[in-house]
Amino acid sequence: MSVKIRLARGGSKKRPFYRIVAADTRMPRDGRFLEKLGTYNPLLAKDDKNRVIMNIDRVMELIALGAKPTDRVSRFLEAAGKMESPKRANMEKAQPGKKALERVEEKKEKAEAAKAAAEEAASAGEAAAAEAEAAPAEEATEEAAS
Repeated sequence: MSVKIRLARGGSKKRPFYRIVAADTRMPRDGRFLEKLGTYNPLLAKDDKNRVIMNIDRVMELIALGAKPTDRVSRFLEAAGKMESPKRANMEKAQPGKKALERVEEKKEKAEAAKAAAEEAASAGEAAAAEAEAAPAEEATEEAAS
């Protein structure tokens, strides 16, 4: 018989309340269980001491005997400092694909090229403005000399 330490839902509609139970894996989620080990009330604040109430000693005994905690129960035990957190899969679904990354790089290159062209035009414009300012001054000196 395979035993899991899992949550069994109770409470009413939109007001969840869970019992932490040891149950045979073949039994339904909210069905027959071997032993009640605690409670979990997700409606309470995360720092509330009554959010998770668990008989940790008994849970650890059952784990030593071969019971497997579910992911949520193992997170409760990690928070209590009784289990080490396993390395979880870090899904890469949120990262963009190759083509999107290529488009972003092309966009950056175009922006850098446009910025460089604008700087060149600005520096060429400053040089032209300096020449334009120097030209009337030269004309004035030529007129004064004649």
